[in-house]
Amino acid sequence: MGDGPGEGFRTMVDEEQELSSVVDDDGLVEADGDLEDAVDADSDKEDDADEADDDLSSLEEEGEIAADYIEGLLDIADLDGDIDMDVEGDRAVVSVVGATLNELIGDDGEVLEALQELTRLAVHRQTGSRARLMLDVGGFRAQRRSELADLGRSVAEEVSRTREPKKLRPMSPFERKIVHDAIALAGLRSESEGEEPNRRVVVFPVG
Repeated sequence: MGDGPGEGFRTMVDEEQELSSVVDDDGLVEADGDLEDAVDADSDKEDDADEADDDLSSLEEEGEIAADYIEGLLDIADLDGDIDMDVEGDRAVVSVVGATLNELIGDDGEVLEALQELTRLAVHRQTGSRARLMLDVGGFRAQRRSELADLGRSVAEEVSRTREPKKLRPMSPFERKIVHDAIALAGLRSESEGEEPNRRVVVFPVG
């Protein structure tokens, strides 16, 4: 049987990985000082606004570069998908929606994670800055976020009951962050231990 589009895409991902910031009058002096402070404050506000605009523009640029890169990969792999771009907080978010999405996700999101890293690298090559953009396919990350939050709450309840630390299976940074947040909301402490790709969350009881 010949290689399907999924096998071709995985091969392409593997190949890409291989290639891999003086007035005498006291009153006038004081008034002038107040005026200078007010001007400085206004200037600071303008600088903050300009910086925020620059940050947003940079994130939008990252999203556009990432979208172009993903679109090129989809064409090469002969896969269908529409691309949406957004900015959430301090990162660009690029989402792929379409009919043939499983090939872009892989088992437990492995292909998606590899594709995200390749996309970040492509952005870095053009901007010279480290990219923190997030790539999602078919709402996989949104669904995974809900599942992991439930897992975090469940493990927190177990650890609270047994008073014993619990190690979870190895997870990606994205997955660990969600579990850490859920554990913290439950009032417990958690840490990550180990080295990638086997780094995992450990949950500890209170006290």
